[in-house]
Amino acid sequence: SFTKNHKLLCAGLAVGVWLLAVLCASVWAELDSRLDQQWDQWKKTHKKKYLNEVEELGRRALWEKNLNHINHHNLEASLGLHTYTLAVNHLSDLTEGEKFQNSAPMKIPEDLTPTPLDVTVALPANVDWRKSGYVTSVKNQYDWCNSCWAFSAAGALEGLWAKTKGKLVDLSPQNLMDCSKKYGSYGCRPGFMHHAFQYVIDNDGIASEASYPYEGKNGICRYNSNSRAATCSSYKRLPEDELSLKQAVATIGPISVGIYADTIKHYSSGVYNEANCGNGINHAVLVVGYGTDQDTGLDYWLIKNTWGTGWGENGYIRLARNKNKMCGISSYAVYPV
Repeated sequence: SFTKNHKLLCAGLAVGVWLLAVLCASVWAELDSRLDQQWDQWKKTHKKKYLNEVEELGRRALWEKNLNHINHHNLEASLGLHTYTLAVNHLSDLTEGEKFQNSAPMKIPEDLTPTPLDVTVALPANVDWRKSGYVTSVKNQYDWCNSCWAFSAAGALEGLWAKTKGKLVDLSPQNLMDCSKKYGSYGCRPGFMHHAFQYVIDNDGIASEASYPYEGKNGICRYNSNSRAATCSSYKRLPEDELSLKQAVATIGPISVGIYADTIKHYSSGVYNEANCGNGINHAVLVVGYGTDQDTGLDYWLIKNTWGTGWGENGYIRLARNKNKMCGISSYAVYPV
């Protein structure tokens, strides 16, 4: 059993550096045998496979640690101490930050000058571009491919094309991953959305998802102009304040943004209002609306993520708005024209 053999395995078998660190920090503690059935069901649900028993022991220990944290948080939430809940998901066998271990904080290029919007109309209290047919279904970038920038850029282009051409088409993140290398973005490594837009401008197009499907790995560029599904002529960056982002979301459509995402891994529901979220940028998402939560009175951003529909509110998170750029929400916001 796990509880009987994990100490011997930890001491006697050679493992990778990252796993050794995990094991030394956590596996000496007894695993809870009462959770065996839940662990097996969780692995089955999320199709988890491990290289050997040592790795599974380490992942089991992390899963239990995350489960305890989730249960403790949700108990506090039921007492009114938090405005959001957490849940076990396909990321629950990862360490804090492991999802982003290859994603260094983004350093926004200094030559990307913000362009203020000239907005004279009154802004609506609530916006949800999904209701207008400008947002495609939630995707899953897969656990170990840092392709969020490509999905975010594709999402902004999808919204632009739907709004201006009246046709919503799933566009190809894999096209951006494979073909924008000279612009500074490469495959499963971290990248910038404005680099993706520049590629689309120079290439005079981006392929549809149907013609250039997502693979979740680095590939060779195989774009064919016959598969062009959308394009853009330029892009702009917004000033780093939430009012500018609100104006853009209300008048332009879905906007590509970067956020700090280490702490949202187990987000499940509610308005994510967490002062310790941080303001660095290491994950790209798509803001598709905003509003105010009736239960808490909190303003929020409606954000489409790329971790599948089993995460968050069917793949979305409501992130607190007007809370000092929570999670860096307006630090890097760009959109295609």
